[in-house]
Amino acid sequence: MTRIAIGDVQGCGEELRALVARTGFSADRDQLWFVGDLVNRGPQSLDVLRWVRSLGDAAIVVLGNHDLHLLAVAYGGHRRLRAGDTLEAILAARDRDSLLEWLLHRPLAWQDDDDAARPASRGDVRGDLLVHAGLVPQWSGADALRLAAEVEQQLRRAPEALFATMYGNQPDRWDESLTGPDRWRVVINVLTRMRFCRANGRIDLRHKGAPGTQPEGWLPWFDVPSRASADRRVICGHWSTLGLLQRPDLLALDTGCVWGGALTAVSLDDERCWQLPCRGHQTPGDD
Repeated sequence: MTRIAIGDVQGCGEELRALVARTGFSADRDQLWFVGDLVNRGPQSLDVLRWVRSLGDAAIVVLGNHDLHLLAVAYGGHRRLRAGDTLEAILAARDRDSLLEWLLHRPLAWQDDDDAARPASRGDVRGDLLVHAGLVPQWSGADALRLAAEVEQQLRRAPEALFATMYGNQPDRWDESLTGPDRWRVVINVLTRMRFCRANGRIDLRHKGAPGTQPEGWLPWFDVPSRASADRRVICGHWSTLGLLQRPDLLALDTGCVWGGALTAVSLDDERCWQLPCRGHQTPGDD
C-alpha cells in the first residue's frame, strides 16, 4: 500500500483528479491522506466531496476550517455564507444530508494504528500525524489525538451547540484546565486555524504571511524549540504562503492551488512528490 498525502483542495476538482491520476493511485490498494479544506473557494466543492466520499476507506480526511465553516452553515443555524464562498451547490444538493453526515464524522487529527507502530525511518522521528493546521508546543501527538477526540465527540453528539460557540479568538492560550466551549474552541483553533504561536502556548490567529513576516516574539508553530510533537512527522496544510516544506518532523502541503499556485501530493512512504499547476479561482486573500 502507498500512502499519498494531498494538500488543500478547496473545491479544485479538476486539478485533484488530474493530480491523483499522475500518482498512479488505486483505491483497492492505496490511501489518500487529505489535510483538510476539501471544499470552498474553488468551483467544484460538491464534486470533490462526492468523489472523496466515494473512495471509502481509501481516503483519510481531517477537517479544516473551511470544512467546519460548511458544517456550521448547515447545522449551526446562525452562520451564513460569506463573500467568495462556493458552497451553495452542496447545500442545495439532493444528497446534501448524506454528504454532510459523512463530513461531520471526519476526525480533526489522525494517526493510523499501523503507522503508530512503524519503525523510525527519519532519524529519531517516527509516525505520521495528520492535522489541518498545527499543534501548540505543549501537545504531544497523543495529546493532539486525545483532545481532537473530545471535540469530535461533541461535534457528533450536539453539532448545533458546538457551532453556536465555536467562533472566536479567545482564549488565545492553551491550558489543560480549560473546560466546555472555551476548551473546544482552543482545540479547534489550534488544529484548524493556527500558524504562529509562542512557547507558552499562546496562539496567533491573525497573521497569515510567510515565516519571517510575523511580529516579534512569534514563531511558526513547528519551529518552537522543544515542542512535544517533534518526535513524529506532522502532515498539515492551511498555510498557502508557507508552501511546500519537507523535513523529518514536518510535511506542509498547502501550495495555494485555489489562488493560482499548485496542488501538491507527496508519498508518505518514499517522499516522491507530484505537483500540478492550478489556474487560480480566487484572488489571494483570507484562507
